[in-house]
Amino acid sequence: MTSSRMSRRTLLKGATAMGTVLATSGELLAQQTPSRAVNGTRAALPARGEFVIRGAHVLTMDPAIADLPSGDVHVRDGAIVAVGSNLSAPGATVIAGNGMICMPGFIDTHWHLWTSLFRPYVRADVGELGYFPVSNRLGQLMTPEDSYRAVILGSAEALSAGVTTVHNWAHNVRSPDHADGELSAMRDAGIRGRFAYGPAQGMPDDQPMDFDGMARVKRDWMPNDGLLTLGICSRNVGAMSIGGATRGVLTIDMVKKDWGEARKLGLPITLHTSGPSPIKILEAEGLLGPDLQLVHPLLTTPEEREILKARGVSYSTAPVGEAGRNSSLGVIQLGELLQAGVKVSLSTDHTTNYNCDPFVGMRMLFALHRHRVGNAIPLTLKRLVQLATLDGAVDLGIADKTGSLTPGKRADIILVRTTDINMTPVGDPYEALVSLAQPNNVDTVIVDGRILRQANKFTALDHAKVVRDAQEASAALRRKANWPA
Repeated sequence: MTSSRMSRRTLLKGATAMGTVLATSGELLAQQTPSRAVNGTRAALPARGEFVIRGAHVLTMDPAIADLPSGDVHVRDGAIVAVGSNLSAPGATVIAGNGMICMPGFIDTHWHLWTSLFRPYVRADVGELGYFPVSNRLGQLMTPEDSYRAVILGSAEALSAGVTTVHNWAHNVRSPDHADGELSAMRDAGIRGRFAYGPAQGMPDDQPMDFDGMARVKRDWMPNDGLLTLGICSRNVGAMSIGGATRGVLTIDMVKKDWGEARKLGLPITLHTSGPSPIKILEAEGLLGPDLQLVHPLLTTPEEREILKARGVSYSTAPVGEAGRNSSLGVIQLGELLQAGVKVSLSTDHTTNYNCDPFVGMRMLFALHRHRVGNAIPLTLKRLVQLATLDGAVDLGIADKTGSLTPGKRADIILVRTTDINMTPVGDPYEALVSLAQPNNVDTVIVDGRILRQANKFTALDHAKVVRDAQEASAALRRKANWPA
Protein backbone atom coordinates (compact mmCIF):
# COMPACT_ATOMS: atom_id res chain seq x y z
CA MET A 1 0.00 0.00 0.00
CA THR A 2 2.95 2.30 0.51
CA SER A 3 6.57 2.58 -0.49
CA SER A 4 7.60 3.63 3.03
CA ARG A 5 7.50 0.14 4.54
CA MET A 6 9.49 -0.72 7.61
CA SER A 7 9.84 -4.46 8.16
CA ARG A 8 8.40 -5.89 11.33
CA ARG A 9 11.87 -7.21 12.11
CA THR A 10 13.24 -3.66 12.03
CA LEU A 11 10.19 -2.37 13.86
CA LEU A 12 10.68 -4.86 16.67
CA LYS A 13 14.48 -4.50 16.86
CA GLY A 14 15.81 -3.49 20.25
CA ALA A 15 12.66 -4.45 22.15
CA THR A 16 12.33 -7.55 24.28
CA ALA A 17 9.30 -9.78 23.92
CA MET A 18 7.01 -9.42 26.89
CA GLY A 19 7.33 -12.45 29.10
CA THR A 20 6.53 -13.07 32.71
CA VAL A 21 6.84 -9.83 34.64
CA LEU A 22 6.00 -9.73 38.31
CA ALA A 23 4.85 -6.52 39.92
CA THR A 24 5.56 -5.67 43.55
CA SER A 25 2.23 -7.21 44.50
CA GLY A 26 3.25 -10.45 42.80
CA GLU A 27 0.68 -10.00 40.02
CA LEU A 28 1.49 -11.40 36.60
CA LEU A 29 1.53 -8.33 34.38
CA ALA A 30 2.87 -9.64 31.10
CA GLN A 31 1.06 -9.11 27.83
CA GLN A 32 2.19 -11.79 25.43
CA THR A 33 1.97 -9.47 22.47
CA PRO A 34 4.50 -8.13 19.97
CA SER A 35 6.72 -5.57 21.65
CA ARG A 36 8.17 -2.51 19.97
CA ALA A 37 10.52 0.25 20.98
CA VAL A 38 10.99 3.75 19.62
CA ASN A 39 14.50 5.16 20.14
CA GLY A 40 15.12 2.67 22.92
CA THR A 41 13.22 0.50 25.35
CA ARG A 42 9.78 1.74 26.31
CA ALA A 43 9.16 2.90 29.87
CA ALA A 44 7.59 0.35 32.17
CA LEU A 45 4.04 1.11 33.23
CA PRO A 46 3.37 1.50 36.96
CA ALA A 47 2.56 -1.69 38.82
CA ARG A 48 -0.99 -2.46 39.85
CA GLY A 49 -1.00 -2.38 43.62
CA GLU A 50 -3.53 -1.78 46.37
CA PHE A 51 -4.84 1.64 47.29
CA VAL A 52 -7.90 3.37 48.64
CA ILE A 53 -9.21 6.76 47.54
CA ARG A 54 -10.63 8.43 50.67
CA GLY A 55 -13.02 11.27 51.22
CA ALA A 56 -13.89 12.10 47.62
CA HIS A 57 -17.29 12.99 46.18
CA VAL A 58 -17.86 9.60 44.52
CA LEU A 59 -20.02 9.44 41.39
CA THR A 60 -20.43 5.72 40.70
CA MET A 61 -22.49 5.87 37.46
CA ASP A 62 -23.89 2.54 38.66
CA PRO A 63 -27.70 2.79 39.06
CA ALA A 64 -27.51 0.29 41.91
CA ILE A 65 -24.86 2.18 43.90
CA ALA A 66 -25.67 5.65 45.22
CA ASP A 67 -23.29 8.56 44.85
CA LEU A 68 -21.38 9.45 48.02
CA PRO A 69 -20.64 13.09 48.94
CA SER A 70 -17.73 11.78 51.03
CA GLY A 71 -16.83 8.24 50.07
CA ASP A 72 -14.03 5.78 49.45
CA VAL A 73 -13.03 3.50 46.58
CA HIS A 74 -10.82 0.49 47.36
CA VAL A 75 -8.72 -0.98 44.53
CA ARG A 76 -6.57 -4.11 44.55
CA ASP A 77 -4.63 -5.64 41.65
CA GLY A 78 -6.45 -3.53 39.08
CA ALA A 79 -9.99 -4.30 40.27
CA ILE A 80 -12.45 -2.28 42.31
CA VAL A 81 -12.89 -4.13 45.61
CA ALA A 82 -15.42 -1.89 47.34
CA VAL A 83 -17.16 1.48 47.20
CA GLY A 84 -18.52 3.00 50.39
CA SER A 85 -17.85 5.17 53.41
CA ASN A 86 -14.99 4.61 55.86
CA LEU A 87 -13.88 1.42 54.12
CA SER A 88 -11.46 -0.85 55.94
CA ALA A 89 -8.35 -1.34 53.77
CA PRO A 90 -5.42 -2.23 56.06
CA GLY A 91 -2.08 -1.91 54.32
CA ALA A 92 -3.47 -0.12 51.30
CA THR A 93 -1.88 3.11 50.09
CA VAL A 94 -4.17 6.07 50.80
CA ILE A 95 -4.94 8.61 48.07
CA ALA A 96 -6.52 11.73 49.52
CA GLY A 97 -9.76 12.50 47.72
CA ASN A 98 -10.75 15.60 49.65
CA GLY A 99 -11.81 18.37 47.30
CA MET A 100 -12.07 15.89 44.42
CA ILE A 101 -14.79 14.29 42.34
CA CYS A 102 -14.03 10.58 41.96
CA MET A 103 -15.68 9.04 38.93
CA PRO A 104 -15.18 6.53 36.10
CA GLY A 105 -12.77 7.63 33.39
CA PHE A 106 -14.25 9.02 30.19
CA ILE A 107 -14.75 6.62 27.27
CA ASP A 108 -14.13 8.12 23.83
CA THR A 109 -15.80 5.97 21.19
CA HIS A 110 -14.40 7.41 17.92
CA TRP A 111 -11.05 9.13 17.51
CA HIS A 112 -8.66 9.18 14.54
CA LEU A 113 -5.50 9.19 16.63
CA TRP A 114 -3.26 8.84 13.57
CA THR A 115 -4.08 12.41 12.47
CA SER A 116 -2.66 14.01 15.64
CA LEU A 117 0.53 15.10 13.83
CA PHE A 118 -1.34 17.36 11.40
CA ARG A 119 -2.05 20.29 13.71
CA PRO A 120 0.46 22.64 12.03
CA TYR A 121 -1.24 22.17 8.66
CA VAL A 122 -5.02 21.95 9.16
CA ARG A 123 -6.92 25.25 9.01
CA ALA A 124 -10.53 25.58 10.11
CA ASP A 125 -11.05 28.67 7.94
CA VAL A 126 -9.28 27.63 4.70
CA GLY A 127 -11.10 25.00 2.65
CA GLU A 128 -8.11 23.60 0.78
CA LEU A 129 -6.27 23.22 4.09
CA GLY A 130 -9.20 21.57 5.85
CA TYR A 131 -9.00 18.32 7.78
CA PHE A 132 -9.95 16.01 4.91
CA PRO A 133 -7.54 17.19 2.18
CA VAL A 134 -4.63 17.59 4.60
CA SER A 135 -5.03 14.22 6.31
CA ASN A 136 -5.52 12.46 2.98
CA ARG A 137 -2.39 13.99 1.47
CA LEU A 138 -0.09 13.63 4.47
CA GLY A 139 -1.55 10.30 5.53
CA GLN A 140 -0.22 8.67 2.38
CA LEU A 141 3.32 9.68 3.39
CA MET A 142 3.26 8.27 6.92
CA THR A 143 5.73 5.63 8.06
CA PRO A 144 5.03 3.14 10.88
CA GLU A 145 7.16 5.37 13.11
CA ASP A 146 4.91 8.32 12.27
CA SER A 147 1.86 6.23 13.15
CA TYR A 148 3.39 5.34 16.51
CA ARG A 149 4.25 8.95 17.33
CA ALA A 150 0.83 10.25 16.30
CA VAL A 151 -1.04 7.68 18.35
CA ILE A 152 1.08 8.04 21.47
CA LEU A 153 0.62 11.82 21.25
CA GLY A 154 -3.14 11.38 20.99
CA SER A 155 -3.19 8.79 23.78
CA ALA A 156 -1.22 11.12 26.03
CA GLU A 157 -3.70 13.91 25.35
CA ALA A 158 -6.57 11.53 26.06
CA LEU A 159 -5.15 10.57 29.44
CA SER A 160 -4.46 14.19 30.35
CA ALA A 161 -8.16 14.95 29.69
CA GLY A 162 -9.41 12.06 31.83
CA VAL A 163 -10.10 9.65 28.95
CA THR A 164 -9.22 6.13 30.07
CA THR A 165 -10.64 4.24 27.06
CA VAL A 166 -10.36 5.26 23.40
CA HIS A 167 -11.75 3.75 20.21
CA ASN A 168 -8.80 4.22 17.86
CA TRP A 169 -10.49 4.68 14.47
CA ALA A 170 -7.45 3.80 12.35
CA HIS A 171 -8.42 4.42 8.74
CA ASN A 172 -4.82 4.72 7.56
CA VAL A 173 -3.37 1.25 8.14
CA ARG A 174 -0.87 1.32 5.31
CA SER A 175 0.90 -1.92 6.21
CA PRO A 176 1.11 -4.52 8.99
CA ASP A 177 3.91 -2.42 10.49
CA HIS A 178 1.64 0.62 10.68
CA ALA A 179 -0.89 -1.47 12.59
CA ASP A 180 1.84 -2.63 14.99
CA GLY A 181 2.94 0.97 15.44
CA GLU A 182 -0.51 2.16 16.47
CA LEU A 183 -1.13 -0.81 18.76
CA SER A 184 2.29 -0.41 20.35
CA ALA A 185 1.59 3.23 21.09
CA MET A 186 -1.70 2.39 22.80
CA ARG A 187 -0.02 -0.32 24.83
CA ASP A 188 2.96 1.86 25.76
CA ALA A 189 0.65 4.66 26.93
CA GLY A 190 -1.26 2.20 29.13
CA ILE A 191 -4.66 3.29 27.82
CA ARG A 192 -7.61 0.94 27.40
CA GLY A 193 -9.06 0.82 23.93
CA ARG A 194 -10.28 -0.79 20.75
CA PHE A 195 -8.09 -0.70 17.67
CA ALA A 196 -10.37 -0.43 14.63
CA TYR A 197 -8.25 -1.83 11.80
CA GLY A 198 -8.99 0.17 8.69
CA PRO A 199 -8.12 0.78 5.06
CA ALA A 200 -5.39 3.18 3.96
CA GLN A 201 -5.71 6.72 2.65
CA GLY A 202 -5.68 6.59 -1.15
CA MET A 203 -6.72 2.95 -1.25
CA PRO A 204 -8.90 2.05 -4.29
CA ASP A 205 -12.55 1.45 -3.48
CA ASP A 206 -12.51 -1.91 -5.24
CA GLN A 207 -9.58 -3.20 -3.17
CA PRO A 208 -10.67 -5.34 -0.21
CA MET A 209 -9.38 -4.64 3.26
CA ASP A 210 -6.33 -6.47 4.59
CA PHE A 211 -8.05 -9.57 5.94
CA ASP A 212 -4.77 -11.37 6.63
CA GLY A 213 -3.59 -8.35 8.59
CA MET A 214 -6.72 -8.35 10.73
CA ALA A 215 -6.30 -12.06 11.45
CA ARG A 216 -2.63 -11.55 12.34
CA VAL A 217 -3.41 -8.73 14.77
CA LYS A 218 -6.11 -10.84 16.41
CA ARG A 219 -3.69 -13.76 16.71
CA ASP A 220 -0.61 -11.83 17.83
CA TRP A 221 -2.03 -8.95 19.86
CA MET A 222 -5.33 -9.95 21.37
CA PRO A 223 -4.15 -12.54 23.91
CA ASN A 224 -3.31 -9.67 26.28
CA ASP A 225 -4.38 -8.47 29.71
CA GLY A 226 -7.72 -7.25 28.34
CA LEU A 227 -6.80 -3.61 27.78
CA LEU A 228 -6.79 -3.83 24.00
CA THR A 229 -9.53 -5.20 21.75
CA LEU A 230 -9.92 -5.32 17.98
CA GLY A 231 -12.51 -4.26 15.41
CA ILE A 232 -12.58 -2.77 11.93
CA CYS A 233 -13.49 0.64 10.54
CA SER A 234 -15.25 0.63 7.20
CA ARG A 235 -15.09 2.96 4.26
CA ASN A 236 -18.25 4.94 3.52
CA VAL A 237 -21.36 3.25 2.17
CA GLY A 238 -23.65 4.40 -0.64
CA ALA A 239 -23.89 8.02 -1.72
CA MET A 240 -20.92 10.38 -1.48
CA SER A 241 -20.60 11.92 1.97
CA ILE A 242 -18.52 14.54 3.71
CA GLY A 243 -14.89 13.66 3.09
CA GLY A 244 -16.05 12.04 -0.14
CA ALA A 245 -13.52 10.13 -2.17
CA THR A 246 -10.72 10.81 0.34
CA ARG A 247 -12.35 8.31 2.70
CA GLY A 248 -13.58 5.79 0.12
CA VAL A 249 -17.13 4.91 -0.95
CA LEU A 250 -18.09 1.24 -1.20
CA THR A 251 -20.67 -0.63 -3.21
CA ILE A 252 -22.89 -3.02 -1.29
CA ASP A 253 -20.96 -5.95 -2.76
CA MET A 254 -17.72 -4.55 -1.32
CA VAL A 255 -19.43 -3.87 1.99
CA LYS A 256 -20.51 -7.49 2.16
CA LYS A 257 -16.98 -8.65 1.36
CA ASP A 258 -15.25 -6.44 3.96
CA TRP A 259 -17.84 -6.84 6.69
CA GLY A 260 -18.27 -10.54 6.01
CA GLU A 261 -14.58 -11.21 6.60
CA ALA A 262 -14.63 -9.09 9.75
CA ARG A 263 -17.61 -11.00 11.10
CA LYS A 264 -15.92 -14.33 10.36
CA LEU A 265 -13.18 -13.13 12.71
CA GLY A 266 -15.75 -12.02 15.28
CA LEU A 267 -14.75 -8.35 14.93
CA PRO A 268 -17.14 -5.43 15.54
CA ILE A 269 -17.57 -2.85 12.77
CA THR A 270 -17.74 0.94 12.77
CA LEU A 271 -18.90 3.23 9.95
CA HIS A 272 -19.21 6.97 9.30
CA THR A 273 -22.65 8.19 8.18
CA SER A 274 -21.68 11.74 7.25
CA GLY A 275 -24.15 12.30 4.47
CA PRO A 276 -27.27 10.60 3.08
CA SER A 277 -28.19 7.91 5.56
CA PRO A 278 -27.27 4.33 4.55
CA ILE A 279 -29.42 2.76 7.29
CA LYS A 280 -32.28 1.54 5.07
CA ILE A 281 -29.86 0.17 2.48
CA LEU A 282 -27.95 -1.74 5.15
CA GLU A 283 -31.20 -2.99 6.68
CA ALA A 284 -32.49 -4.22 3.32
CA GLU A 285 -29.27 -6.21 2.85
CA GLY A 286 -29.38 -7.71 6.35
CA LEU A 287 -26.15 -5.99 7.38
CA LEU A 288 -27.27 -4.26 10.60
CA GLY A 289 -26.59 -5.82 13.98
CA PRO A 290 -25.39 -5.19 17.55
CA ASP A 291 -21.78 -5.49 16.37
CA LEU A 292 -22.17 -2.28 14.31
CA GLN A 293 -21.40 1.24 15.52
CA LEU A 294 -22.39 4.21 13.37
CA VAL A 295 -20.75 7.63 13.72
CA HIS A 296 -22.23 11.15 13.31
CA PRO A 297 -26.01 10.93 13.97
CA LEU A 298 -27.22 13.87 11.90
CA LEU A 299 -29.81 12.76 9.36
CA THR A 300 -31.77 9.82 10.79
CA THR A 301 -35.54 9.54 10.40
CA PRO A 302 -37.97 8.20 13.04
CA GLU A 303 -38.30 4.99 11.02
CA GLU A 304 -34.53 4.56 10.89
CA ARG A 305 -34.20 5.12 14.63
CA GLU A 306 -36.69 2.35 15.26
CA ILE A 307 -34.63 0.08 13.02
CA LEU A 308 -31.45 0.96 14.91
CA LYS A 309 -33.06 0.18 18.24
CA ALA A 310 -34.45 -3.12 16.99
CA ARG A 311 -31.05 -4.18 15.57
CA GLY A 312 -29.04 -3.03 18.59
CA VAL A 313 -26.90 -0.64 16.52
CA SER A 314 -25.13 2.14 18.46
CA TYR A 315 -24.32 5.72 17.45
CA SER A 316 -21.28 7.80 18.42
CA THR A 317 -21.65 11.57 18.36
CA ALA A 318 -18.68 13.94 18.10
CA PRO A 319 -20.31 17.26 19.02
CA VAL A 320 -17.47 19.72 18.45
CA GLY A 321 -16.90 18.74 14.83
CA GLU A 322 -20.54 18.01 14.07
CA ALA A 323 -21.70 21.38 15.38
CA GLY A 324 -19.50 23.11 12.80
CA ARG A 325 -21.00 21.34 9.79
CA ASN A 326 -23.29 23.00 7.30
CA SER A 327 -26.95 22.66 8.25
CA SER A 328 -27.63 20.81 5.00
CA LEU A 329 -25.69 17.90 6.51
CA GLY A 330 -28.15 17.68 9.38
CA VAL A 331 -28.17 18.41 13.09
CA ILE A 332 -27.02 16.43 16.12
CA GLN A 333 -30.01 14.25 16.99
CA LEU A 334 -29.09 13.30 20.54
CA GLY A 335 -32.56 13.85 21.98
CA GLU A 336 -34.32 11.90 19.25
CA LEU A 337 -31.91 8.97 19.55
CA LEU A 338 -32.24 8.79 23.34
CA GLN A 339 -36.01 9.06 23.07
CA ALA A 340 -36.05 6.17 20.59
CA GLY A 341 -33.88 4.02 22.87
CA VAL A 342 -30.86 3.92 20.54
CA LYS A 343 -27.50 3.38 22.21
CA VAL A 344 -25.49 6.63 22.05
CA SER A 345 -21.97 7.56 23.14
CA LEU A 346 -19.58 10.53 23.03
CA SER A 347 -16.43 10.99 20.96
CA THR A 348 -13.73 13.46 19.95
CA ASP A 349 -13.30 12.54 16.24
CA HIS A 350 -9.86 14.12 15.74
CA THR A 351 -7.59 16.68 17.37
CA THR A 352 -6.12 18.59 14.44
CA ASN A 353 -7.95 21.90 14.88
CA TYR A 354 -9.58 21.32 18.25
CA ASN A 355 -8.50 19.44 21.34
CA CYS A 356 -9.72 16.48 23.35
CA ASP A 357 -12.12 17.88 25.93
CA PRO A 358 -14.96 15.62 27.14
CA PHE A 359 -16.24 18.46 29.30
CA VAL A 360 -16.71 20.74 26.30
CA GLY A 361 -18.30 17.81 24.44
CA MET A 362 -20.93 17.39 27.16
CA ARG A 363 -21.41 21.15 27.48
CA MET A 364 -21.92 21.59 23.75
CA LEU A 365 -24.35 18.68 23.51
CA PHE A 366 -26.44 20.13 26.32
CA ALA A 367 -26.47 23.62 24.78
CA LEU A 368 -27.42 22.33 21.33
CA HIS A 369 -30.11 20.08 22.78
CA ARG A 370 -31.67 22.97 24.71
CA HIS A 371 -31.45 25.20 21.65
CA ARG A 372 -33.18 22.68 19.39
CA VAL A 373 -35.76 20.93 21.55
CA GLY A 374 -35.75 22.62 24.96
CA ASN A 375 -37.51 20.49 27.54
CA ALA A 376 -39.62 18.62 25.01
CA ILE A 377 -37.15 15.74 25.39
CA PRO A 378 -35.79 15.83 28.97
CA LEU A 379 -32.01 15.67 29.30
CA THR A 380 -30.27 15.89 32.67
CA LEU A 381 -26.64 16.73 33.35
CA LYS A 382 -26.17 13.35 35.00
CA ARG A 383 -27.40 11.70 31.79
CA LEU A 384 -24.69 13.54 29.88
CA VAL A 385 -21.99 12.27 32.25
CA GLN A 386 -23.42 8.78 31.79
CA LEU A 387 -23.16 9.30 28.03
CA ALA A 388 -19.43 10.02 28.41
CA THR A 389 -18.74 7.06 30.72
CA LEU A 390 -21.03 4.06 31.09
CA ASP A 391 -22.78 4.52 27.73
CA GLY A 392 -19.40 4.52 26.01
CA ALA A 393 -18.61 1.18 27.65
CA VAL A 394 -21.95 -0.18 26.46
CA ASP A 395 -21.21 1.04 22.94
CA LEU A 396 -17.80 -0.69 22.86
CA GLY A 397 -19.09 -3.86 24.49
CA ILE A 398 -16.95 -3.53 27.61
CA ALA A 399 -19.55 -2.49 30.21
CA ASP A 400 -18.72 -5.65 32.16
CA LYS A 401 -15.20 -4.27 32.64
CA THR A 402 -15.49 -0.51 32.94
CA GLY A 403 -17.74 2.56 32.71
CA SER A 404 -18.88 2.62 36.34
CA LEU A 405 -17.37 2.34 39.81
CA THR A 406 -18.76 -1.11 40.48
CA PRO A 407 -17.01 -3.69 42.67
CA GLY A 408 -15.56 -6.36 40.42
CA LYS A 409 -14.99 -4.05 37.46
CA ARG A 410 -11.54 -2.88 36.46
CA ALA A 411 -10.33 0.31 38.11
CA ASP A 412 -10.57 2.99 35.41
CA ILE A 413 -10.95 6.05 37.62
CA ILE A 414 -10.30 9.77 37.47
CA LEU A 415 -10.12 12.41 40.19
CA VAL A 416 -11.25 15.91 39.24
CA ARG A 417 -10.18 18.79 41.49
CA THR A 418 -13.04 20.98 42.66
CA THR A 419 -10.81 23.51 44.43
CA ASP A 420 -9.45 25.03 41.21
CA ILE A 421 -10.42 28.61 40.54
CA ASN A 422 -12.75 27.75 37.65
CA MET A 423 -14.60 25.12 39.71
CA THR A 424 -14.92 26.30 43.29
CA PRO A 425 -17.23 26.54 45.16
CA VAL A 426 -18.99 23.40 43.92
CA GLY A 427 -22.65 22.62 44.44
CA ASP A 428 -24.06 19.80 42.35
CA PRO A 429 -21.11 17.73 41.02
CA TYR A 430 -22.78 17.02 37.67
CA GLU A 431 -23.37 20.72 37.14
CA ALA A 432 -19.70 21.33 37.91
CA LEU A 433 -18.50 18.68 35.46
CA VAL A 434 -20.72 19.68 32.55
CA SER A 435 -20.80 23.45 33.01
CA LEU A 436 -17.45 24.34 34.56
CA ALA A 437 -14.75 21.69 34.32
CA GLN A 438 -11.87 21.50 31.88
CA PRO A 439 -9.06 18.96 31.29
CA ASN A 440 -6.64 20.85 33.53
CA ASN A 441 -8.89 20.03 36.50
CA VAL A 442 -8.21 16.30 36.03
CA ASP A 443 -5.73 15.57 38.80
CA THR A 444 -5.35 11.78 38.75
CA VAL A 445 -5.94 9.19 36.03
CA ILE A 446 -6.03 5.46 36.77
CA VAL A 447 -6.37 2.79 34.08
CA ASP A 448 -6.79 -0.85 35.06
CA GLY A 449 -5.48 -0.05 38.52
CA ARG A 450 -2.33 1.68 37.24
CA ILE A 451 -1.88 5.33 38.25
CA LEU A 452 -0.83 6.90 34.96
CA ARG A 453 -1.22 10.56 35.98
CA GLN A 454 -1.12 12.20 39.39
CA ALA A 455 -1.09 15.89 40.29
CA ASN A 456 -1.42 16.68 36.55
CA LYS A 457 1.80 14.83 35.69
CA PHE A 458 2.48 11.52 33.94
CA THR A 459 3.94 8.88 36.21
CA ALA A 460 5.66 6.87 33.47
CA LEU A 461 5.13 8.45 30.06
CA ASP A 462 7.92 10.86 29.11
CA HIS A 463 5.99 14.03 28.30
CA ALA A 464 8.98 15.84 26.80
CA LYS A 465 9.86 12.92 24.55
CA VAL A 466 6.29 12.54 23.30
CA VAL A 467 6.26 16.23 22.37
CA ARG A 468 9.71 16.16 20.78
CA ASP A 469 8.97 13.04 18.74
CA ALA A 470 5.67 14.49 17.50
CA GLN A 471 7.32 17.73 16.45
CA GLU A 472 10.06 15.87 14.57
CA ALA A 473 7.60 13.59 12.78
CA SER A 474 5.33 16.46 11.81
CA ALA A 475 8.25 18.46 10.41
CA ALA A 476 9.45 15.44 8.44
CA LEU A 477 6.02 15.05 6.86
CA ARG A 478 6.16 18.73 5.85
CA ARG A 479 9.45 18.11 4.05
CA LYS A 480 8.19 14.97 2.31
CA ALA A 481 5.10 16.79 1.06
CA ASN A 482 7.03 19.93 0.07
CA TRP A 483 4.53 21.77 2.24
CA PRO A 484 4.90 25.57 2.38
CA ALA A 485 6.60 26.84 5.52
